[in-house]
Amino acid sequence: MANRKRKTAHRNLPQPALGTAIRELRQKRGETLKTLAPRAGVTWGTLGVIERGEANPTWGTVQAIAAALGVRVSELAKAAERFEG
Repeated sequence: MANRKRKTAHRNLPQPALGTAIRELRQKRGETLKTLAPRAGVTWGTLGVIERGEANPTWGTVQAIAAALGVRVSELAKAAERFEG
């Protein structure tokens, strides 16, 4: 049971690699938090928290961010994999 709790707790921890990938793609496109966030349906503060790896976005938010960046979710995931430690 303790092992199962550890696995669940790990999944709930923020995943900074995703946020780093989002920031990299946003900056490559010359976007700011304030221009990208409304197109993704989140506030720029929320987007900043995600980019800093302080919170995990919901699946719907990941999809919306990817769409706002003009990439597929799979491309976003591949970018995030480069930053996983």
